[in-house]
Amino acid sequence: MFQPKTPSRHRTRSDVGSKTPKTPLTPSVLSGLSNISLGGSPTKKRTGKTQHAKSSSSSGPFDTTNPFIQPFPSSRSRSRSRPASPVKFATGTIPISEDLKGQAGGGLIRKGGVELSRLDVVSRDYIPPKPEIKRSRSTPAANRDTRDRFITSRDTENDVAATLEQMHLNPKSASPGHTARLVAATGVPLNRRILGYHEPPPAASSDTSLAQQREFAKPLYARPGTLPTSTGASTNKSRKIPTQPERVLDAPGMVDDFYLNLISWSCQNTVAVALEASTYIWHADTGFVTPIGEAPEGTYVSSVDFSKDGTFLGIGLGQGDVELWDVETGQKLRTMSGHQAQVATLSWNQHILTSGCGDGSIWHHDVRVQRHKVMELLGHNGEVCGLKWRSDGELLASGGNDNVVNIWDGRLGDVGEGARGSAKWTKRNHTAAVKGLAWCPWQLNLLASGGGTNDATINVWNSTTGARLHTQKTPSQITSILWALHKKEILTTHGYPTNSIMLHAYPSMDRVAEIRDAHDSRILFSCIGPAGDLICTAASDENLKFWRIWDVVGEGGGKKRKENEERRVNSTSSGQLSIR
Repeated sequence: MFQPKTPSRHRTRSDVGSKTPKTPLTPSVLSGLSNISLGGSPTKKRTGKTQHAKSSSSSGPFDTTNPFIQPFPSSRSRSRSRPASPVKFATGTIPISEDLKGQAGGGLIRKGGVELSRLDVVSRDYIPPKPEIKRSRSTPAANRDTRDRFITSRDTENDVAATLEQMHLNPKSASPGHTARLVAATGVPLNRRILGYHEPPPAASSDTSLAQQREFAKPLYARPGTLPTSTGASTNKSRKIPTQPERVLDAPGMVDDFYLNLISWSCQNTVAVALEASTYIWHADTGFVTPIGEAPEGTYVSSVDFSKDGTFLGIGLGQGDVELWDVETGQKLRTMSGHQAQVATLSWNQHILTSGCGDGSIWHHDVRVQRHKVMELLGHNGEVCGLKWRSDGELLASGGNDNVVNIWDGRLGDVGEGARGSAKWTKRNHTAAVKGLAWCPWQLNLLASGGGTNDATINVWNSTTGARLHTQKTPSQITSILWALHKKEILTTHGYPTNSIMLHAYPSMDRVAEIRDAHDSRILFSCIGPAGDLICTAASDENLKFWRIWDVVGEGGGKKRKENEERRVNSTSSGQLSIR
């Protein structure tokens, strides 16, 4: 009679011993069996059901010759720990590989297409982490470490720490005898904290290129202070200057070029202004504007300068010529040629008109003789954009686009067509083009120079010894420098980003006053009036502005002072006038 078989999961130990169960083989077992040599084993009969012959050496309730089957424990022994795996006996004819031993020792059984093996029992329940407390930026952290990284924080009461945990030491693991010897040798109590160690500070970068680039760009972005209005003044308690100009002139066509010099104020109280190819003279006493001439076709006016007596006007042109004009009659007297590039600056010394050229050369023109060129000065590798004679005519200062300041002795050398001159002093301290140059009127051996965007520095030189006396850093490029006639002060005009007029005390070089945003764009040129109280500034916003910076000394009082005031302002104090 056919007896239905009990499923393997419900069989007892007796069932296992009485009848050999089916053992489905996993793929890993099959691959292991393929390498086993079955020499001398009896032949298996293939029937409808696969049967395994019992080994005659089986002495237990289950077949120990099959290393792939491990019986389930009985219900009586399930409550106890799992017994160790029985010893696998390998006959000489069936060698067991290490792979099969590992699988057999792990109790690997495949039931219903699922591999069952030993399970790691979790003995602890999962505890979720505490959620991080979110706080606003204004709420301080409760457990923030407020100790200083370098300064030890000590207990103010007893100055002794409770344990050595703050030093990240384990006193239990240390040798008591060794610790006692250290305490005796150092004389420090055992529980006293000496230093509080924290994370080290970040290492300094060894690359200095970024710092250098930042220093070069600082004048462009370092704007000192912000005023509530676009135009304002910053002054100290002892000095007040007006924040608004006394008069404004419209100058359409003003060339926006840092290297040119397009305005000049004569001792006869007239202002020369160059607008593209045209030159105009504005009379401060009457407010009239007189056109003085036109540049030849295809060129432009690059520089203007009055003679010391205000009778003649020198005009430098873009193609290299220098023109001489009579101011009173408005007639051109002569044209002096020879330069091969634009003449960006001019300076007078009696009958000598000195011109600075774009090729770095400086010429002395004697306007009284036909052969006007009497001397050439070679000391610049870049365009000469600054040129000033000292009032006594003994020294000449020049500045160029090669960042060099030269001081020439005008008394040396033969005056002739082929004469050459060499500089008395050559200064290379500036790091940008030097356009601003000014001789001190009340101490003749002082020369002030100012650098461009990458320099933005005022230097004061002693022309007798060649020493640099003072240095002052400014927030933006210096476009011109003027000395006060009756005070120990230096005035500078600046370009982007401040567009300001700054006043410095001498010799302290402290900032006395500053008019920020004096123009809507960078201030390019400036000149001082004959009385020494007003300055004129010109910018690329096509405006000329007159500022009262100083008070006139020795004006007197009463009727005389009133007459001088009316003479200065006249009809030009209100509204905006146009030069053209």
